Amino acid sequence: MSLDLKNYIRDIPDFPQKGILFRDITPLLGAPEAFRACLDLLVERYRGANLQKIAGIESRGFLFAAPLALELGVGLIPIRKKGKLPSACISETYDLEYGSATIEIHEDALAAGDRVLLLDDLLATGGTLAAACRLVEKLNARVAEVCTVIELTGLNGREVLGDRPFHSFLQY
Repeated sequence: MSLDLKNYIRDIPDFPQKGILFRDITPLLGAPEAFRACLDLLVERYRGANLQKIAGIESRGFLFAAPLALELGVGLIPIRKKGKLPSACISETYDLEYGSATIEIHEDALAAGDRVLLLDDLLATGGTLAAACRLVEKLNARVAEVCTVIELTGLNGREVLGDRPFHSFLQY
């Protein structure tokens, strides 16, 4: 019998602002059997995918990207909010549902031609992940796939990613 990971996602209404329904992954992270099942799905999908790096998106993407990178024996690259990385960076600014933000990657994080998996917990409107893709591509690396644990399908984030391959495990 397989685990239904949706049973480990908590709905938080009106967070971070009124009208937003936040899909909270902390129950999944707090249940070792659910976190392991989620990691197993990721490993099964990406083992043998010839990845050179996994780029985790700040901050919840790190929680999935780090153990996956270790399991697959590939490097982990953090994509962080502006001002959080200590070395020379390139940046991308993008729009959010309620403002704008800037993310950065170290300019020496990837080699030309690297196959990179971008990993985050959730795809909503797609702005963060599209900006992360542009950062990877600015470094002449290739986006092998964009992956999230959760996809909010009604917000059409996939469209913002263009023709880049995308996968999600849970859809709402």
